[in-house]
Amino acid sequence: MNVIISGAGPNGLMLACELALAGVRPVVLEALVEPSVEPKANGLVGEVVRLVDHRGLFEELAGAPGPPKANSGFFPYAGMYLNLGVLDESPLYVLPAPQQKIVRVLAERARQLGVEIRYGHELVGLEQDASDVTVEVNGPDGRYELQGSYLIGADGARSAVRKLSGIDFGGVTYDRRTLRMAHATVPADWVDPTTRGLKVPGYGLALPFLGLRTEQGGFSYAPLPDHPPTIATVEWDQPPADEPMSMDELRASVRRVLGVEVPLGEPEGDGPHLMNRLTKGHNRVAERFRDGRVFLLGDAAHILAYGGGGLNLGMQDAANLGWKLAAEINGTAPAGLLDTYDTERRIAAERMHIYGQATNALVAPGGDVTALRVLFGEMLGDPAAVRRIAELLAGSDIRYDMGVADAHPLVGRFAPPMDLMTPDGPSRLAELARTGRPLLLDFTGSLGRFQGVVDVIAAEPIEGIPAAVLIRPDNYVAWASESPDTEGLSGALDRWFGVAVNHV
Repeated sequence: MNVIISGAGPNGLMLACELALAGVRPVVLEALVEPSVEPKANGLVGEVVRLVDHRGLFEELAGAPGPPKANSGFFPYAGMYLNLGVLDESPLYVLPAPQQKIVRVLAERARQLGVEIRYGHELVGLEQDASDVTVEVNGPDGRYELQGSYLIGADGARSAVRKLSGIDFGGVTYDRRTLRMAHATVPADWVDPTTRGLKVPGYGLALPFLGLRTEQGGFSYAPLPDHPPTIATVEWDQPPADEPMSMDELRASVRRVLGVEVPLGEPEGDGPHLMNRLTKGHNRVAERFRDGRVFLLGDAAHILAYGGGGLNLGMQDAANLGWKLAAEINGTAPAGLLDTYDTERRIAAERMHIYGQATNALVAPGGDVTALRVLFGEMLGDPAAVRRIAELLAGSDIRYDMGVADAHPLVGRFAPPMDLMTPDGPSRLAELARTGRPLLLDFTGSLGRFQGVVDVIAAEPIEGIPAAVLIRPDNYVAWASESPDTEGLSGALDRWFGVAVNHV
């Protein structure tokens, strides 16, 4: 057995699919006896939306035909709105989909690719040496051992893999905030048909998905598909409570935050329904994402206290690690390839760590924060500031070091959307990427001899796109040139795919 994955959430299943695309079929262990139905994330935002399109999963997750379209309207951030309409091109893609659906779709894809998922099998111990990892598992029929070449901890914020590996999980804990959230019904005549927001008598319009901030706390109304609206509040310095949260508790919190009564009703339809109170949040990044033959991804490697983004980050961890680990197992990886996982994904995790801390600061109570928000709001009138924040939210501000001197601006970034005219007819780049293979886009017609080393896609030139573009399986541009620079291309092939110049 080559790879053992602990955790059958979106990140572990995404990794399983990536490995299977490259011919490596892992075993996935999940402590739960069946997939969780607990409401969690409500969708995907940013480059990860394009990633699932590149794997042919967008239409099923979205319940609508593709391709994904960038949000060119307004997008919420820290109780304010980014006006993406001031940008020539928005970097923010949004895919509303409950996490339960994402898990179901990824599990179905993983099984289609030959992945074995073992529900009710909990990893409780691990040992590793120079060649293997041995894990101890509690299964339905008792305890057993499983051996593999590599172990991946995709087992969440309380990761057993991380703890058993002795990896520190340092960061910041926020214990002043109380977040309450629940599925609830609201009066039908309070819903504004134009904005889908909530018209609250005595307060005003609460726009959907915008976390309102008052001096007493925060309030949000999220009318998402497939379940009742989510009502959430945030308050500071609340007295501790041991009993489970109730709808009456949420109603009282809304009254304190908004200063008016909102007649919240019990949710309709089949459950389970969200009803939760969180009194602590954490921003943490693991000391290292690799320990020998053990890797961490998703919440096992990094968590955000507030503002979302963890799922977007984790699924891209999976795409980054998957092809590299498969190359190592298949014997095609150049030296040091696996080390780039920690290097590259740590950059992304630390950027989101900054985002989480900034969000917490901008929604805190106090006159000084109110003044800061006024100034910040004025800055958001500048398109350059809007783009900077939007790229942070999307993850498109990440640029990996591809080891290319004087690199083209595309190098190190997620490949942009492209409509290609090939000898076989028109095709989107995302459609050609669904094999999980590295792609060489050849707009010169002179690079066909590299076919087999990578998938060469001959196409008519596109304005603004270099003459040749090498794209890694995780859809990041490894090399690009305005001319058919075969020496530079050969160097990039050697660096990322272990193909020496004299082999092509």
